[in-house]
Amino acid sequence: MIDIDQTGDVLTLAINRPDKANSLTRDMLAELADAIEECDGKVLILTGRGKVFSAGADLEAAKAGLATDPVWEQLSSAIAGFKGLSIAALNGTLAGGACGMALACDLRISVPTAKVFYPVMRLGFLPQPSDPKRLAALVGPARAKMILMSGQKIEAAEALEWGLIDRISDPEHLMETAHQLAADCVAADASHVAAIKRMIDA
Repeated sequence: MIDIDQTGDVLTLAINRPDKANSLTRDMLAELADAIEECDGKVLILTGRGKVFSAGADLEAAKAGLATDPVWEQLSSAIAGFKGLSIAALNGTLAGGACGMALACDLRISVPTAKVFYPVMRLGFLPQPSDPKRLAALVGPARAKMILMSGQKIEAAEALEWGLIDRISDPEHLMETAHQLAADCVAADASHVAAIKRMIDA
């Protein structure tokens, strides 16, 4: 249920479970993490099939313990540790634990109809350990509390204004936009890409 495409220096990972709103099982999360950890390319693009990026944890799996499984943190750590440029190409709504994937990316682009929400307060779960700090770093502590504590659904235009996403693209050009953003890194030497990223993230 994860489509993996390595074309040159670009690794594209697509969540492909549209009949279940791209909800994630433990095996899917582990497959994503393994693919990223094994990648030596310069660009990582995360996206989804269908009209939803991901609804977060599969409900049955969440009830069975996935909501608190360390595999979420393994995945977000793999994305954050990727030496090249990581881009979340949000083809639709991003919800729940799946938010950690996008928060760990360097850039987030979105279709206009996407919404972002992380209903941990209502569901009685804690967010993954690194997610609140990454969220607050992007949008500030008050807006992070609006999402995590007030359970607000943030539409794409507002998310762009907040800095939660970096660009809005129509669905037909979403992946084209992602590749345009990646073009300079693809053309550069891998060590140069890694060095600049270290300078920014230090």
